[in-house]
Formats: sequence, C-alpha cells, structure tokens
Amino acid sequence: MTKHPVTSSPSDDPHLWLEDVTGGDALAWVREHNDKTVADFAGTTAFEQLESKVRAILDTDARIPYSRRRGEYLYNFWRDADHVRGLWRRTTMDQFRRDTPEWEILVDVDELADREGENWVWSGAQVLRPEQHLALISLSRGGADAVVVREFDLESLTFKDAADGFRIEEAKTDIGWIDSESVFVGTDFGDGTLTDSGYPRLAKRWRRGTPLADAVTVFEGEQTDVAISAWHDSTPGFERSFVERAVDFYTSQRFQLLDDGSLVRIDTPEDARVSAYREWLLVRPRSPWTVGDATYPAGSLLAAKYDDFLAGSRELTVLFEPDEHTSLEQYSWTRNHLLMVTLSDVQSHVHVLTPGENGWETTPLEGLPELTSTEIIDTDPRESDDFFLNSSGYLTPATLFSGTVGGPLEALKSAPAFFDTTGLAVAQHFAESDDGTRIPYFVVRREGAPAGPTLLYGYGGFENSMTPGYSGINGTAWLQRGGTYVVANIRGGGEYGPQWHTQAVREGRHKVYEDFAAVARDLVDCGITTPQQLGAQGGSNGGLLMGVMLTKYPELFGAIVCQVPLLDMKRYHLLLAGASWMAEYGDPDNADDWAFISEYSPYQNTSATAVYPPILIATSTRDDRVHPGHARKMAARLEEEGHDVHYYENIEGGHGGAADNAQAAFKSALTYTFLWDKLAR
Repeated sequence: MTKHPVTSSPSDDPHLWLEDVTGGDALAWVREHNDKTVADFAGTTAFEQLESKVRAILDTDARIPYSRRRGEYLYNFWRDADHVRGLWRRTTMDQFRRDTPEWEILVDVDELADREGENWVWSGAQVLRPEQHLALISLSRGGADAVVVREFDLESLTFKDAADGFRIEEAKTDIGWIDSESVFVGTDFGDGTLTDSGYPRLAKRWRRGTPLADAVTVFEGEQTDVAISAWHDSTPGFERSFVERAVDFYTSQRFQLLDDGSLVRIDTPEDARVSAYREWLLVRPRSPWTVGDATYPAGSLLAAKYDDFLAGSRELTVLFEPDEHTSLEQYSWTRNHLLMVTLSDVQSHVHVLTPGENGWETTPLEGLPELTSTEIIDTDPRESDDFFLNSSGYLTPATLFSGTVGGPLEALKSAPAFFDTTGLAVAQHFAESDDGTRIPYFVVRREGAPAGPTLLYGYGGFENSMTPGYSGINGTAWLQRGGTYVVANIRGGGEYGPQWHTQAVREGRHKVYEDFAAVARDLVDCGITTPQQLGAQGGSNGGLLMGVMLTKYPELFGAIVCQVPLLDMKRYHLLLAGASWMAEYGDPDNADDWAFISEYSPYQNTSATAVYPPILIATSTRDDRVHPGHARKMAARLEEEGHDVHYYENIEGGHGGAADNAQAAFKSALTYTFLWDKLAR
C-alpha cells in the first residue's frame, strides 16, 4: 500500500493552510465544497421532505421539558420553531405536573441576539443557592466552547452592569459561586495563564466590585496540566472549598482549600473519581487500589467518612464491586440516600443505597420499565430526597419519572412516538474481536427482513458508554425507510467499567478498531447486511474511528459518515484542546508513542491506490474543541487522490455541529440522504 511520508513538520503538509479556521482562502474552499455537497444531496423534494420531518421532531412542543430542580423552582432551557435560539425559563413543581405548565421566561436568547447583533448560543447558567436571586449565564458565539459570562438578576430579569456584576469576555472560562459577593474563576488572564490544552492554569477568588485583574490566585498549575479548577460547596454545616489540578485527562490531584488559603491534599488515587458530600467521601478508582491488606478493583465505589479520611483513617466501605458482566454507570446523592445506576451487559438497573448506624443498605428501585436504559436526570441533595429519572429504549420513547426515595415512582411526562415501530425488534448480539474478546452490539431492524441497508454507529473512547436510547430522527429517517440500525459497544467505552476503556488507550488503541471491524464482519456473517450495504457513522473520537475504518478496513463498508473528527494524529495535540487528550492517544512528539499512533492515524495512512467507500466528512467552523482542520485536510487529501469524498462544514455550531434546530435538521437530513443514496442502490 502506498503511503504519504509521515508528517514530521508543518512544512511537510501541503494542506496546512486549511488549518487557518477563518482565513479567506480556507473559507472559500469550504464554501466551494459545501456548495457541491448540497447540490449532490440536498436539491430534491425527498430531501426537503425529510428535512421538514426532522425539523418538526426537533421543534415539537410535545418533547419532555427536562428540568433541574433548585429549591422551589425547576429550570429548563427550551428551543422550538418560534424560539430557534431558545428560552431559559423556570416553573414550580405543581405547574410542571400539568400538561401545559406556566413558565416564567428568564432569558429570551433570540431577543438578546437580535438586540445585541450577536449570534448567541446558550451555554448554561449557575443559580446562586439557596437564595436563587442571581445567576451566572454563559453565552457562546456560534456554539463554540469559549463563552462570555454575565451575571443575571433573577428578580429584575436583567443583566447586571459590568461595573457592579461579574462579567468576563470570551474565553474558555470556569466559574462558580462562593457566595453572593464572590466567585471562583479560571479564565484567560493574559499571557501564560492558560495550559497547553487552552484551559485555565490559574484558579482565583474574585470579589464583587473589584477588577477581574485584581482577583486573588488560590492555586497555580503547570503549563502542561490540562486545567485547574476551584469550587465551593455551600451545603449548610458542610461548607467547604476545593481545588482540582487535572494533570492529564484521567489523573487529578485534589485539595481542600482552607479559609487561610492553605491546601490539604485529599490523598486518593490520582486516576480515581472523587467527590465529597456532607460527611461522606466517595472514591471510584480507575485502576486497582491497594489500601493496607485490601485491594479494591477498578470500577468499584468506596465510601469513607470525609473528616476521618483527611485525618489519616483508611476505613473504606465497598458500595459497589464490578464483575465480568456488571459495571457502575452513574451515581448521585439525594438528601439522605445515594442513587446508583449499574449496567449488566449494557442494560441498566437502579439501586438505592442508604447509610445507617449498622452500615449501608442497598435496595433495588422498583417500577421502571423493562428493556429500557435509565439515567439519573437530577437530584437536589441540599433540599430533599426527590429525584428525576429518564428511561427510554431504541423503540421506546422517553418517560420522565419523578419520585422520592421510599415512595412510588410517578411517570411524570412521556415523549411522543415519532415513528411506527410495528414489526421492529431489538436484539443484542456478540461479536468476537481479534484477541477473542466478546463485543456486544444492539441491532434494531424489522423481524425477518432480508439483508439490507444497515447503519453501524460507534464511539469507543473516553470511557463513554453507548446505552440504548430513543431517537425519533433515526427512526423516521432510517428505520422507517427499511434500514437497520446497529450500535457497537466497543472497547474504549465504559460499558464494562474502567478496564473496558483503559485496555484500549495509547498503544492499545488498535483494539477499538479491531472491535468495530469485528462487529461489521459479524453483521455480514449473520446475514443482516452485506459489505456494500453496510454504512458506518461516528463523530469526534468516533470520527477518528471512521477515519481508521476508511483507511484500514475499507472493504467492510459501502459508505462512511465522519463527523467533527480527529484525523491528523501527528498534529492533534497542537490544535485547540488536543493536548488534553494525550492520555487517551499518546504524544506524537514522543518517538515511541508515534510508533503506534502512526500505524492508524488516518491522515498519514491514505492511499491513492486503495479502493475506499464513499465518505461524507462533516464539521463546524466554530468547533473550538476538535479543530476543523482535521476534516478539511482529510477531505482535501482524499480528493487529490481521486476518492469519492463529500464535505460539509457548518459555519456555526461548535463541537455539536449545529447552533439551532434548523441547522441540526439540515445536517441530519444530509447525513441520512447520503447514506441511503449510497447503501440502498
């Protein structure tokens, strides 16, 4: 196979100019390729009808208004056909129970954007507890990760003036309330105040009425760290401040910040997930942790008394221990209990754990529907034992459950069914990867259907689990047309705990790609599809997966959709947030690391003589997490080598690829039209 020489310096890369995100020549190239892709796939009545259906799903008022409960109010962010940028609003629980609650509009982002002449995209809000009279609101230009932060008065429903309120210009900012007069903040304070990954290197305490430049540093990290953050826990009786130094993506050092400015190290494993709540410290190690004579496995959940632990005690209680089939997916405190979601062969179960004088008691949470995936949406541990859970499956629309620990579950709201599931069924299969590991995958298709167009989705990174969930868009655009949908639970994810992920990082990365290829082969062996009818889709880290499928396993697929991808793994660590992912992929500047990265890096492994399936590469100009240069350069290289490549770049949208429902509908219609055109011939 003919390969390009390894890119050892920027001068070796003829497409480097495409990394100039907003450069005139680069954007002219983008528009030219957008125009061609739109002309090829979007100029038909069928496309417009599909786009309209998808837009209706995104805009419908029948969606569940997922909310966060904070004291007496439930806060929600909502987009619809009349509010394309969205509304931040709140209501009470009594109102929320109604079919048509009365919402108090707090911020109309459409009105704000029009008034200020800005392309604002909502990026979240932090409400001061318990008073709820102030909020810190983050707004992004075009959907980027960098945000503008403004303080908002929840009584007058106005933004505070810069002279009186907390306000920070566009940056990748980390900010949170200490009290009504002060915040912890990390942002771009000037030269040398960001890490190589582009995140805050300093954490500061900033008091109202003082210039941001006068904020007092409470912690300073290293340039090579991923990020530094500080936050305050205002739980009555347990008020504490913390600092975290993220050394890399998976290892952190944690400290309690005392009132005198000194730090007390929380001496837990650096690769563990650690949290403090009231008198409790929870630790979830990502590798085996030996304490005295006991060794706790990776993926377990351990509890200790917080003050005792800081004083040197290592008395730990095992709240969860994984086995070959079962992993811990999620946990969250209510006022007096701990909710825990586990996965057993990628199927979820919910438990309630309660500390008492005689230890911890564990009971299953009854009343949830079978064959669905359940997640904790919200708890309010300072106020109550209330919680919200969401359950859905590939063919089962979401139901929002409300409950109080010890009481019955209430199906509070249900999403509508957007497509006809008659004759459709879900099955779980297992493929055998190259090293003999069994890889689960879900198949959604018509019972008894012959081999036909099939879409295989995968991610395989950062310990993110791909659990079942309802998608009205996928059902409408793919399943109803007769397509089969498949989700592969490959290594790199978290479906079987941390080790399912850690065995596939750095030099083990090849296992991710071998797993996905194994599922692709198994689909053919099972008679579900043929290579010519099998499509693959993935975004971000999953976009890297797609690039490897194209260059290493092209014979397995009839079409590929590669979205907001990493592709040039020689330069990924130099672009935007890329340096923060070296714990996942390795350091290309290290010869030993580059030896294994170079084996799969898609941009360095294309071939003019290979036969590749058609590929649609899509990204966003405003993505300031994964640089759009990856997608641009890969498309340019494939194009010059004569391959069938289509390219589309949304000028807005951030890492999610779309800034509003109209853009999201167009992007989805483009993706499914391309796939059906290539696979259903």
